[in-house]
Amino acid sequence: MAIKLSELPMQADGSLYHINLKKEHLAGSVILVGDPGRVKIISSLFDRVELERVNREIITNTGILNGKRISVMSTGMGPDNIDIVINELDAVVNIDFETRTIKEDKVKLDLIRIGTCGSVQADIPIETPIASQYGLGMDGLLHFYDTTGVNEEDINAAFVKHTNWPKTWSQPYIVESSKELMDKLAFDTIQGITCTAPGFYGPQGRYVRLPLAQPKMNDLIESFRFNDLKIANLEMETSALYALAKALGHNALTICLAIANRVNKTFSEDYRPHMKKLIETTLERLTK
Repeated sequence: MAIKLSELPMQADGSLYHINLKKEHLAGSVILVGDPGRVKIISSLFDRVELERVNREIITNTGILNGKRISVMSTGMGPDNIDIVINELDAVVNIDFETRTIKEDKVKLDLIRIGTCGSVQADIPIETPIASQYGLGMDGLLHFYDTTGVNEEDINAAFVKHTNWPKTWSQPYIVESSKELMDKLAFDTIQGITCTAPGFYGPQGRYVRLPLAQPKMNDLIESFRFNDLKIANLEMETSALYALAKALGHNALTICLAIANRVNKTFSEDYRPHMKKLIETTLERLTK
């Protein structure tokens, strides 16, 4: 059955509505960044850039580095933007735009998020890269989809019990990263569970003027343990990326630079050199 235009809207040129891409525009390896300005920083390291597409906060550059074709795309902030981007990236490679039907032979993308985060462990200092072994979603996005085998039920149940998770909040979910990408790109990086929040202030335990409903939640996040796993950091995209990627059959990995330590109350004065090093290391390993 053909997918209606209302369900998968298109631009006038036949590209997808939000990401403004067709299949020929996209590489099999896609680096995702929140900050549109970081697209230019990363693509400036390519041997050549063959494509630049812009729509709203979503900027995509595709080029060649060491003989490998790579795309880098800005998503903006938050799981809602990730929902748009990952569904449309999948559609680019797995939907026939002429018939608007699902292709029989599916393409698997490598989706690598490079971003920033806040450490929630005292022994993980600022300006340290953290690879997300699991994404723990406080955003509830996964529960809007009919999926099985995506949520790590045992870890999730332990987290809900440990935090006495409020029933009025969206129920959490936990999804594992791509072991293949972890072994290739982040084998020597600090690893842990990444907690994805649906906002920057209250959902991450920041109090400015509005009081917090659960003032001790960050303490409970910090103290959670499941066997040898612990929560390493807080950010706003990983769980949504992991959930949709796994459900759709793609590989996904997040590597974030800790620019804040929420326990020690420290913040990087200038994280840019450390981010540049993280980008360069990731690109070098991706193109080997």
